Amino acid sequence: MQHRLLVLSDVLGIARPLPEQVALALRGGPFALVLRDKHLPWTLREALAARLRPVLEAAGGALIVADPPVPAPAAHLSARFPAPEPRPALLGRSVHAGEKVDPGLDYCTYSPVWATASKPGYGPATGLDGLAERCAANAVPVYALGGVTGPERARAAREAGAAGVAVMGAVMKANDPERAVRALRAVL
Repeated sequence: MQHRLLVLSDVLGIARPLPEQVALALRGGPFALVLRDKHLPWTLREALAARLRPVLEAAGGALIVADPPVPAPAAHLSARFPAPEPRPALLGRSVHAGEKVDPGLDYCTYSPVWATASKPGYGPATGLDGLAERCAANAVPVYALGGVTGPERARAAREAGAAGVAVMGAVMKANDPERAVRALRAVL
């Protein structure tokens, strides 16, 4: 994947509508957006995808849909979601400590690296040592996820061997998402 920054969507608790937050964030530079928000009915996520895809593509970004119930050009799968047929052009998966990684993936997110309220129940944070071990053992690019709250942790994740980072609150809850993306991209 060409982007080192993955932004996971979160429509809950943001001050503005998701398309507006994403458009503002893209002013800081391109990134891949994982349209997560799996609590929404598929028809709403599909409508959001239709609005977001052209905005992301026009800015050099990419849209990845989490656990799509229908074929999608790019998909990010939760740990137990079955691989779709036909295979998307870009395929990633969430991986946690102790789980195996399918070598046929284009990338995986590995979490939680640091403690985070958005990933309860997935065990303790693995820290940078756990991230470094996962990166060294994987045949696919690893993106650090969980507790990546800003540029310092993004830099540390890259230094540990991660191909990039995946963030949610750092951009979704930012009052100035452009500045947040610019700062993250600067260290990636």
